[in-house]
Amino acid sequence: MLALTAAALALVTALSACGSASGTHEKAEAAPVKDGGNLVFGVRSDPINFNPSAFGNGNTTWNITRQLYDSLVYQDPKTEKIEPWLAEEFSSNADATEFTFKLRDDVTFSDGTKLTAETVKANLDDVKKAGASSVGAAYVKTYESTQVVDEHTAVVKFSAPNAAFLSEAATPTMGLISDKSTQVPYEERANGKKVSGSGPFVLKSYTKDQSTVVTKRAGYKWAPKGFDNTGDAHLDSIEFKVITESANLTGGLVSGQLDVIESVSPNDYDTVAASANVVQRSNPGTVFGVYFNEKKPLFQDELIRDAISHAVNPAEVVKGAWNDRTKVADSPISHTTLGYKSQKDKLADYDPKAAEADLDKAGWTKGADGIREKDGQKLKLRIAYKNNSAVNSDSIAIIQEQLKAVGIDSEQFSGTIPEFIAVIGPGKFDLAWSNLSNVDGDVLRSQFSDEGTNNWPIQDQGIEQELKDQLKIGDASKRNTALAKIQSDIIEGRHFVPVHELTSAFGVSKNVTGIKQGADARLDLLIDAAKQ
Repeated sequence: MLALTAAALALVTALSACGSASGTHEKAEAAPVKDGGNLVFGVRSDPINFNPSAFGNGNTTWNITRQLYDSLVYQDPKTEKIEPWLAEEFSSNADATEFTFKLRDDVTFSDGTKLTAETVKANLDDVKKAGASSVGAAYVKTYESTQVVDEHTAVVKFSAPNAAFLSEAATPTMGLISDKSTQVPYEERANGKKVSGSGPFVLKSYTKDQSTVVTKRAGYKWAPKGFDNTGDAHLDSIEFKVITESANLTGGLVSGQLDVIESVSPNDYDTVAASANVVQRSNPGTVFGVYFNEKKPLFQDELIRDAISHAVNPAEVVKGAWNDRTKVADSPISHTTLGYKSQKDKLADYDPKAAEADLDKAGWTKGADGIREKDGQKLKLRIAYKNNSAVNSDSIAIIQEQLKAVGIDSEQFSGTIPEFIAVIGPGKFDLAWSNLSNVDGDVLRSQFSDEGTNNWPIQDQGIEQELKDQLKIGDASKRNTALAKIQSDIIEGRHFVPVHELTSAFGVSKNVTGIKQGADARLDLLIDAAKQ
């Protein structure tokens, strides 16, 4: 095994990649937990895809797939340290180009096959081969190979330092599937019927746009040490019911028809809190904001980006679409993200007059209808966003009014995440409204670099190089300094308009216990969940 030195600890961004299986969670004294029962869990959208590394429907998909697929390591939500999971020991070499994993020898998949080092190799090779079809593509950009040392020891190799790999390996996206499952063509795995995981639940049924049912898997005994339950799940089953309207989700919880709901609406927060518990956590990663399609010449003009930055009023968006519990963003990444640095002093002030001056200078003049035009072309922008949250449409409507006030017309495109990607991929948009939850500051590379899976890379080679170089920095302090400069350069160059951070909130019936959020604020394993 490679020694995990102090330098290596720093290299993984202060994640303390310790190889001990002791865990660091505090366990509170609790009443005996009741086994059995079905948990009815209201979700906002259809999961679409049960292949863990593929694109699904955002948090709804990951909330469900986390129950089916385990990861090599676990990121403690309290300490953000990396802890053992399927790998009972792990280490990194000094420059984070090699990661050694010593696997548990008792892990099996739901198809009866065992976890081996060959499984780790097959999974990483699979994500790499999937390329842009996989959410994990940015995580394995420099992945080279996996050396199978013996049945339970794998050495994962990268062609360049990858300081964020352990954090990324802990995500649901990098949940492992069986060797047999990796042999199924990637595009044939979406319905989950041919995919087997090692998680505490297995997929029983899926009815599109209606429900997903998962049932307890007998013999599960390898949950991370931070969980109270060391054996089979307490619940017999979980039914994830698709309920798209926020009012119906809230009503179902309050009336007792639902046991848990995801994505508590800001407008319903007080109603939910009055009769149920609210489990919430601020999401790490990129904040919600306005992305520019800089592949289009219009947005390569900094005057246009500056104008939009001055035209958008984040505080008004938060007030009109969210509530006072929502934090106005002051950086491209949230304050809970490793490497965050406030850019408050460098943000564009809300200043419609400055926006209009920029547009005038760029040659866009107001027509009789108040909409600006140039060379006979109206300034009308297409704004794309995902429909997996009702609040997104409210935010976009407010932004549209703010843009119109300075003479910019706009139209919306909204769809499921696959539909959103189908528009973003070929660049059929002008502005995009999105976020991406991820604990590590490398999420900036995922979102703004041409190495990422999104199609709005910044057209600035200096920033592009910075995004790639930060991943190679071994010293945590120096890497944070590099990440701070990237955030500053993105804001000063007006490459992104930060609007608000995201807080993920679950409404939980008072007779339900064990609902927890992971370090990424998404639903954690429901191994401890029970109905009392």
